[in-house]
Parts: sequence; C-alpha cells; structure tokens
Amino acid sequence: MQNKPPAWLDSLVKGFLPSELYEELLGDLHEQFAFQSEEHGAQQARWMYFFEVLRFCRPYFLKRRFRADSKYSTSCTYSPAMIRNYFKIAFRNLLKHKGYSFINIFGLATGMAVAMLIGLWVWDELSFNKNFKNYDRIGRIMVHNGQGTYMTNPIPLAAELRASYGSDFKYIAMTTSTQKYAILSGDKKFFQSGSFMQPDAPELFGLDMVYGTRAALKDPHSVLLSESLAKKLFGDENPLDKTVKIKNRMEAKVAGVYKDLPKNSEFQDLTFIGPWDLLASFMSFMKEQENDWNDNSYKIYVQLAPQVDFRSVSAKIKDIKRKHLDAKRIAYNPELFVHPMSQWRLYSKFTNRQPVMSEQLELIWLYGIIGVFVLLLACINFMNLSTARSEKRAKEVGIRKSVGSLREQLIIQFFGESLLVVFIALVFSLVLVQLALPFFNELADKEIAILWSNPIFWLSILGFSVFTGLLAGSYPALYLSSFQPIKVLKGVNSVPSYLSSRWRMVRLVNIPRKILVVTQFTVSIALIIGTSIIYLQIQHAKNRNVGYDKEGLMAVYMITPDLYQNYEVIKNELLQSGAVTNLAISSSPITDVWENQSGFEWKGKAPDFEDNFATFRVTHDYSKIVGWRFREGRDFSKKFSTDSSAIVINETAVKYMGLKNPINETVKWNGKSYEVIGVIKDIVMGSPFEPILPTVFLLDYNNQYTINIKLNQTMATSTAVVKIAEVFQKYNPAVPFDYKFVDEEYAKKFANEERLGKIASIFAILAIFISCLGLFGLASFVAEQRTKEIGVRKVMGATVANLWSLLSKDFVILVVFSLFIASPIAYYFMSQWLQKYTYHTEISWWIFVVTAILAVSIALLTVSYQAIKAALMNPVKSLKSE
Repeated sequence: MQNKPPAWLDSLVKGFLPSELYEELLGDLHEQFAFQSEEHGAQQARWMYFFEVLRFCRPYFLKRRFRADSKYSTSCTYSPAMIRNYFKIAFRNLLKHKGYSFINIFGLATGMAVAMLIGLWVWDELSFNKNFKNYDRIGRIMVHNGQGTYMTNPIPLAAELRASYGSDFKYIAMTTSTQKYAILSGDKKFFQSGSFMQPDAPELFGLDMVYGTRAALKDPHSVLLSESLAKKLFGDENPLDKTVKIKNRMEAKVAGVYKDLPKNSEFQDLTFIGPWDLLASFMSFMKEQENDWNDNSYKIYVQLAPQVDFRSVSAKIKDIKRKHLDAKRIAYNPELFVHPMSQWRLYSKFTNRQPVMSEQLELIWLYGIIGVFVLLLACINFMNLSTARSEKRAKEVGIRKSVGSLREQLIIQFFGESLLVVFIALVFSLVLVQLALPFFNELADKEIAILWSNPIFWLSILGFSVFTGLLAGSYPALYLSSFQPIKVLKGVNSVPSYLSSRWRMVRLVNIPRKILVVTQFTVSIALIIGTSIIYLQIQHAKNRNVGYDKEGLMAVYMITPDLYQNYEVIKNELLQSGAVTNLAISSSPITDVWENQSGFEWKGKAPDFEDNFATFRVTHDYSKIVGWRFREGRDFSKKFSTDSSAIVINETAVKYMGLKNPINETVKWNGKSYEVIGVIKDIVMGSPFEPILPTVFLLDYNNQYTINIKLNQTMATSTAVVKIAEVFQKYNPAVPFDYKFVDEEYAKKFANEERLGKIASIFAILAIFISCLGLFGLASFVAEQRTKEIGVRKVMGATVANLWSLLSKDFVILVVFSLFIASPIAYYFMSQWLQKYTYHTEISWWIFVVTAILAVSIALLTVSYQAIKAALMNPVKSLKSE
C-alpha cells in the first residue's frame, strides 16, 4: 500500500486524458513511480509523481478528450502550427483587400487616438493636486458669509486655530495669495510668481527638496526657490546661502530648493516661497491686522491630524468668527469650514452654502462624452465594414468545412482576424497620440504624456481592444461558421428555400447596419451644431459693448516702492516724451475687479439687504484715459476739494440701490459720508459672459496698484513702448519693465471658451471624417454587391444620373433621418449650456438649416465617387459571366 501513488492523482490524469491514451500512460506513470520509490524512497517518489501528473494537466489533452468521439480530425486547434496558419490567413485577407483594410485600421486608430487623448486629459484633471504626499489630509479654511463663499481670512484666525484646536491639525500655515514679484540676484532680475508663507507650509505640502530642508522658513531672512528659478538665477551652481532681493527691498538668503510643482497643481506657478515674518517686517499694516478680525486678506492651509476627518473639524470651528465680530457682521451668519484639497478643482463653486459641480467637472463630463462618442463612431465603422465584408466569405466557409475544418476553428479564425485589425489599429493610435500630444498640450494648456508605466492605462486600452475585436468579429464568427457546406457550395440558385431565407437574413442584417450609420451621423451632426453654437456664443460676447476704449490702453503694475515714490516724476517725463497722452492710477486694472466691499448705507436700503459692490479707487484723469460715458452728473475734478468725499457709480449700481435721482444722494461707508456726483454707463470689467457688477469709484491716492497709460495714437506703438520703457528703467532700475495691453488682457477672458470651441471643432471634424470613412467603405461595398444589377440597368437604358441617384438615395435618407434625431438633442443640451451664461446668444433656426445642408453635402460627396465609378463601369465586364 505504501508503494502506490495517490489515487486522487490517478483520477486527475483520467479527467484530462482521452480514453484511448489513459491506460497506456497510466501504466507508464506507475512503472516510473515504482522505480523512483526504490531509488529515492516513497515520500520523494510521491512528489515526483505529482509533478509528472501536472505535465498532463494541459488544455491540449483536455481538448483531445472532448473531441474523442468527433467525426472530424482531432488535430489540436491551439497548436503552434494552427495559430501560425490563423495569422497567415488573416494577413493575406488584409493585403488582399487593401482599401477596406486601410479604412478599417485608420478609422479605428483615429477614434482610439481621440479617445486616448481625452482619456489622458481626464486623467490629468482627476489627478489634480495629487502630487502632494498628504493630498487626502490637506485642506484650506473657507467661510460661508451671507450669500457668498470665500477662501480668504483674517490673520488672527490662524493663531486661534493653533491655540484652541491644535490637536485637530498637524500643520497650520497662513499664506498670501500667489502673485508676481520682482526677484533679483546680481545683474539677473525676473518677475516671478511667489507667496509668503508661515514656517509649517513646506511640511504641510510635503515639498520635494533638492537642496536644504523644509524647516528653512523658520529663519525670517531665508527663502525657498523652485528648481527652475534657482537655475535661472544661479545656473548649475549650488544656490544655498546665496542672496536674492524681492521687490528690490527684502533681502533673503537661499535656504532651500524644491522640485518644480507640476502643471496639474494648484501651485503650478509657485517659483519661490518667502517667510511670512519677512513680509510682515516690511509691511507695517500687517502688524495692525494681527488683531483685526474684519480684514479678510489671507489664505489658511491646514493638514489634519491622524484620526480626524474634515466634517468633524469643520463642525468644531464653524462659529469661531462669530465670537469676534460685531452684530452687523454676525447678521451675515459667517461659518468656517475646511475645504478638502480633493475638492478644490472639481467642487470649487458653492450655491446656498453647498458645493456644486465646477466648470472643470462639467468639462470632464463633456470631453468624456465626446471621447466615448468619437470612439463609438470608429467602432461602428469597424463593425459595419467587418460584417459587410464577411458576407462575401460564405463559399470560403463551405470549402473549409468540407475539407474538415471544425466550427470552433472557423470561430477562432474570424475572431483572430478581427482582433488582429484592432491591435494593429491600437499600435497606430499610440503613434498618432504621441505625434499629436505637443499640439494637444498647447491647445489644452497641459503637460500630458502617455502613461507608459501605468498599469491602469494598459489594462484600459487592452481591455477595450479585446472587447471591440470580439464584438466586431462576433457576426462572422458565430453566424457564418454555422453555414451548412452543402447548401453554400451547391449555390443559391439550386436551393430556392435557402435563397429565400438568405435574402431575409440579408435584410435583417442591413437593419442594424443602417441603425449604426444613423447613430454615426447623429453624433457627428450634434457635434457640428454644438460647435457652431459655442462659436456664436464667443462672438456674441466679443461683440458686447465694453463701455470704454481698449485701443492704446496700457497697464503697468506697481510692484516696487520705486514706482510709488517716483510716480509724479515718471508721469511728467512720459507726458513730455510724447509717447503718451495721459496717465492715472487705480486700485485694480480696468479688465478685472480686485476689490469688493459691503457695508454701504443709503436712503431706502432694506435693513436685511446684503450689499456687495465692486470698488475702484482711482485718481483724477482716470475717466479720460478709459473713456467714461456719463449718463448724468460729472467727473472727479481738482477744482472741487470736496471730491475726496465723492463717488461715481455705474448704471447697474443705480438699479441695485433703487435710486430714482442718484445725483447728490448721500452714501455712508466705513463711518464716512460720500456724495454721488456722477453716473456712468456700465463698463465690462469682469467676465464678458456675466452681468455687470454694481460699481463704486472713489478718489484715493494711497491704495493704488495699477498705472493706466493712454498711448499717443499718432506714434507707432513699438516706438512708444521703447520710450515708455526708458523712463521706467530710469526710475525703477532694479526690475525689468513689465506691461500689459488692455485689449490683449480682455481677449484672454475668452480663453476657456475659445479652447473649448477649438477642441470641440477638432473632434467634430474627426467625427465627420470617421463617419465619412465608414460611409465610403459601405458605399464601395454596396456598389460591388450590385455590380450585376447596375450592368443590367445600363443595358436597359439607365443613365449615369439614374444610377447615381439609385446608389446615393439610401445613404442620403439615413443622413436626413439622423438630422431629425440630432437637432432636438443638440438644441436641448446647448440650451442647457447657454443657461450658465447670463449674457448669451440665442439658438437660431438657420444653424440647423446650414448644418443640414452641410451634412447632406458631405454625405453626397462621400458616396458619389463610388456611385459614379460603378455607374460608369462597362456592363459587358459585369455581365460576361452570366
């Protein structure tokens, strides 16, 4: 008993081996087991027997067992020779029908490339900020206040969080907003984006240090540089302990260098981090703000302590501000909360104090849907042409079956051919994506690369490829392989019943094919309509009257003390140079609103009314530079000393305040009374797609950040810029001259919509191209199918025009049907899209008419080549075998 092999292993062998081999092989195995037992002992013999049995547990033997009683050959379907044969036949078929192969492969590769590009864009968006090591624990302190939600807070809040809630946070860091500063080292000077942060910030964000440590900001005279800025300033030298100047007045020692933050990061432009205490030592007003709970000018970032979640800590801190505000501000019901970093990008908007989908998340859905549909178009082409071509292979199937092919082998052959085409298309699509990425990155303002090392990427594209190949190959594999060889090889004329059933099957097969063509053109037409409406919306906003003259208007930001100290001298020299006609300074550029204020009081204001005004602090002559258009009243004037207590408001503010006779009305703000001296026509300063804000303009020579310059229109712009630069360099030599043209800054407001329009246009063109490829292939196939019919009709007197009409009308009908489906769908979704813009265009009927003409024309041009080619064919050639 001891020398017998385990019985369960014998049973395993029996399950795999065919009956005619079982007894012979089992005997051999037992003999070898007896020999091994004598040589090595029973225990080792059993292990050796186990491994010998495993050698026979293969699909090869299992298949032979299942086919033991088959009347066909028992040769292995999966043998290397058969697999080589499958590939050889597949390649021969591809080379034999080069035109169809090209349409199939190129169309599918284009669709896959589009889907891949969009997928990489979506991945980039969903990966936003994930470069930070503690991404899921980082948040920023925000506040719901009245009807708005804001991310800026007062300075004392950070100290309160540390003192009373320190156990809930691992790190707390207050920062300034990221903005541009002049940064100098030796003779090198640049404008760079940076921020001043408290010492915990580098640890909080987990910066990847190249030189130095994250603790560097504890020294109030240190600075951290990004790797790229360090290279610009110091080349390949070690930058540690070298000195830089910020704004030509704050001197700091380089105490660390961190790796550049990626493009898909909230802090992508952060090229340096200065210590909070360094900035505070130069800005005296920050000392006053340390106990001021009403000045909300700074951001607070936090990293949660272990075992603490965002919801619970938000509940703890929500009422902190209420303890330090007066009754008037408490009425706005301020509520603090921690906004997780994971929601900064996709849930950055709030409505009724609840996070809502941001525009970026809407774009992800939009691009994702477009990508799916473009890929669907390519798959439809592939399936249509694959099924169409497969119908011509009925005789091939009959011959193969008659010489002994199993149905299983035919199924594998057809599936193999389909998968081969898909994987060739996949290779081409990867090449197309690699070639298109530089252009796509520039268009989308991204730094996307193919995720060569990401297993999710490969699983996704390989899974899709296999699914598409199996789906497209299912019709020929399952349907054609079921043909009875006798009926196929006898010919349909000999079997009337088979002929009848065959034509019924052809009609049934054509129905889904037509549905797929309609689906293709429905998607393509909807994309054309959508792209047209996006373009019209952009043009509608561009044609909006902005309320001022953008031409020849320049803005220079006052980012160094030299500009403040020398402003009057600079102004006089520029006027004397003849390059400019006037100058004035303001707290915000004309193309943006940097300050919003509340707490204004006026006659008739409801006690519970929550006011919010865009606030511009300007100097005399500002109106002459931008070209205010007065509806009533007057401008600020140096003749009236009382204008220091005067304000000018816009038309929207008059309606907002409910003033019937606004001139000479008294408005109180921050304990001071102001008199309304003028009302100007509305000016577009914020988004051109949104309503104009109620705006207040007041005289203030102290809180200014922008020099507004009106160029002399009689002088060439290039000459004027050179002269202006000379004056600025003379009185502000420490930093390079940096300026903005107002018309260019205004044009940037359309960047997102124009980017959307360009991307949508490209995808719409590709969708039409893919659809036309498929239509061309089907038209070619139909013309080939009806060659004899066309020959007979020509013999009977049909003209080329008659035949062209015959072959084209079916496709045109499908396109017209697509128009009726696509138009209401596109109208509904584009109406919803336009609703997010207060100032938007209307969807006109002519858009659908033009799209219809365009779609029908494209379809006719696509099918006409094959239709006319077939119509011009000599009927003798097509009928000579009859």
